[in-house]
Amino acid sequence: MHPDQRPTDLPPEPTPLTVDQLEALVDATREIAAILELEPVLQLIVDRVRGLVGAEYAALGIAGTGGRIERFVTSGMSHEERARVGPPPRGLGLLGLITREGRSYRIADISQHPDSAGFPPNHPQMRSFLGVPISIHNRSVGNLYLTNKRDAPEFSAADLLLVEMFSLRAAIAIENARLHEQVQRLAVVEERERISRDLHDGIIQAIYGVALSLEDVPTLMESDPEEAEVRVDRAIDSLNLAIREIRNFILGLRSELLHGADVVTGMATLAEEFAMTGAADVDLDLTVDPEATSRLPMTHRVQLLQMTREALSNAARHAHAKRIRLAMHSEDDFVELTVEDDGVGFDAEEEPPAGHLGLANLRQRAAALGGMMTIESSPGEGTRLSIRIPLISEERPE
Repeated sequence: MHPDQRPTDLPPEPTPLTVDQLEALVDATREIAAILELEPVLQLIVDRVRGLVGAEYAALGIAGTGGRIERFVTSGMSHEERARVGPPPRGLGLLGLITREGRSYRIADISQHPDSAGFPPNHPQMRSFLGVPISIHNRSVGNLYLTNKRDAPEFSAADLLLVEMFSLRAAIAIENARLHEQVQRLAVVEERERISRDLHDGIIQAIYGVALSLEDVPTLMESDPEEAEVRVDRAIDSLNLAIREIRNFILGLRSELLHGADVVTGMATLAEEFAMTGAADVDLDLTVDPEATSRLPMTHRVQLLQMTREALSNAARHAHAKRIRLAMHSEDDFVELTVEDDGVGFDAEEEPPAGHLGLANLRQRAAALGGMMTIESSPGEGTRLSIRIPLISEERPE
């Protein structure tokens, strides 16, 4: 057995990291921390760790159930080379050893290690090896594998230390990306449930009512033509209203609008397209410092646009407003959204009518972002709704 095959057998060796290595580590950490999508961050991690220690090849294996590799991301091999090698490894042999024992391995010659299972046909030749586990909160996330040190016969103890330090940052970046995916999935589910409720309570019921009102029209055409004409006219009006409601829902499904980085542009587009549905006219007053909106996390920006859309829909649908004022301004530590309408109004001290869940949804969403919602309204006087969302401090650590 080679003396460097197990960490406990490594001979004493100084492992100071140079200034250049530390700077490269900081730069790589910043890069992976800035990515929230899982697939891009996995590729960036494996690309950067290969450059950190000057390896010819690098791979990132994400652990699945039973310790088997469920995702294998590589760096240093072309797509054609990957295709020639065949299916990715399952986490057996030397690769599985890192997972089973949960510790790092630095090996001078892979072929001499007893756990080596060899290579499949068309696989690149690999000799020196560095394997480091990635874990967070004592939970395995995956492993980093590096092979073929470019400027030396094997990886050094300093290389091992550098990759172990990077693996801690990689674990956090992967966990953040996974959490971001979960938040996005929950947001989609929440929107689908909301749209389903609104479709059932509004449009579907309205169309069902139209169908009922038209059932007797063939008979009325003979017995009471005037009543038949009235019912047909009412049905046409109801269907036109349903069409406008459907357009609102289509507008609500515009993912590129909701996920845009520029909140002000998104709101202006939302207001313009909402007005085009004919539901109500919208006056804009968006006096927001761009630096302020940059201090809103992307998830907060998406939620703010979703709340704006819901508030506009409520004003047109429930308040029967003809004109709506949409305003947003920023202060040092918050942004405030205001939606004011000339609709029928209601008693703000009482519970909203049954079935009208929009205000409760808005209040819950604002609270989930650390903010608050206030309502000013009275019968016949319209409604003024304000949502205040705190900004993230500029002094937070990177």
